[in-house]
Amino acid sequence: MAKIIVKNTEIVFYKNEQEDYISLTDIAKVRDKENPSQIISLWLRTYNTIEYLGLWEMLNNPSFNPHIYEGFKKESATINELICLSNMKNLNAVFINEGLTQRERLIKLNQIAIQQMRVLMEVEGKKMLK
Repeated sequence: MAKIIVKNTEIVFYKNEQEDYISLTDIAKVRDKENPSQIISLWLRTYNTIEYLGLWEMLNNPSFNPHIYEGFKKESATINELICLSNMKNLNAVFINEGLTQRERLIKLNQIAIQQMRVLMEVEGKKMLK
């Protein structure tokens, strides 16, 4: 078992035969030491993560059902839109705690919103919110 330090947080690596594993909980603690499970939960809901997990399943799971996965993937695109909207409120609170001025917060939030809109526009099978 190896360890590295990232932003004053210890991250553990596990080695199992030829494979290396990294602790997601430890990585999430870099962002939120008190509640890393919330960070992991948000990560698991993202479209890119679901797409990655689907690919992994296709390569490693002979019982994988791609039809069920496709429906789940399309549903995640809508969930991502809602998560993006709710994250702005949370990010603003984080920026306030960091002591950023209102102007600095608005600039950062605007940059993040633009980036999120670009990502959402690239998602296949997206549904528009009414």
